[in-house]
Amino acid sequence: MTADASGEAPSNEAPSPETPSLETLALETLALETLVPPEPVRRAEVTSADGQRLHVEIHGPQDPVAPTVVLIHGWTCSIPFWAPVIHALRGELRVVAYDLRGHGQSPPAAPGGCSVEALADDLEAVLDHVLPPDQQAVLAGHSMGGMAIMAAAPRESVLSRTGGVLLASTGSANLITDALAVPFAAFMPALVTLQHWLLTSAAPLGPFGHLTRPLLSYLTLGPGASAELEAANAAIIQACDRRARGAWGRVLTGLDVTAGVRRLDVPAHVLVGTADRLTPPGHARRVARLLPQLAGLTELPGIGHMTPLEAPGVVAGLFRKLAARAG
Repeated sequence: MTADASGEAPSNEAPSPETPSLETLALETLALETLVPPEPVRRAEVTSADGQRLHVEIHGPQDPVAPTVVLIHGWTCSIPFWAPVIHALRGELRVVAYDLRGHGQSPPAAPGGCSVEALADDLEAVLDHVLPPDQQAVLAGHSMGGMAIMAAAPRESVLSRTGGVLLASTGSANLITDALAVPFAAFMPALVTLQHWLLTSAAPLGPFGHLTRPLLSYLTLGPGASAELEAANAAIIQACDRRARGAWGRVLTGLDVTAGVRRLDVPAHVLVGTADRLTPPGHARRVARLLPQLAGLTELPGIGHMTPLEAPGVVAGLFRKLAARAG
């Protein structure tokens, strides 16, 4: 048995990934009616363990026994990133989404407030606020949001309230070295340095224009993304505070939550796009091998890093399956 890229030998082989047809994904892209999130039923402000305030929005049925899903966005994103998924699910599930610290409407973190521990603290605080006693939720984490779930998995207070997990476009370790943001970076030291700077810099992204949007699309979207999707994606990333972007980028350079993957003992589905440059499919396969209860591994052909934006129907469908399984 060979060791994976995190230095640990996988305990089991990942199954062959599911691959939805290109026709299904094309039709789904055409069905994206809006990239603007609906008005939430309720907004809340949650305070994390260190006093950090977090902006939370709640959609869908407010019956306390309604199945609840919690959406955790990734690095440089915010609640609007989940807009197509919220539209798809709010008629049937109680949908909770929150802005990570320093993102969206959550204030910047205090000095030293960006850490793996903070990701876990914030998720635990949100669950404390939105879940009635003894109720479980299905958690979905995209990119850094998935890392928040993995970081919090060793906490019984989180795991006992988790009925299922969707890990989308994420990884557990070696995020900078394994990224494909810069072509051939793995083979040239100077390009490794450039890739590290690109993914950790707090430099301004500049206004939208003939350079910014294509660069962001290249880094985060698949080659078939529509102009409307490219614009919405760029607007979400551009809105992220550059200091928060840089601070969290530096956290990601040394992040290793592999131990948390092994502790995530709930049904978990792993999702990745084959054109993902930031967390390429190798990350998803590695996580899938380590999960105690792998519910499935899906690889979306031609889809990039922003799977919930690019393939919201697939994401919503996986949520429904996990919620039904969680009961």
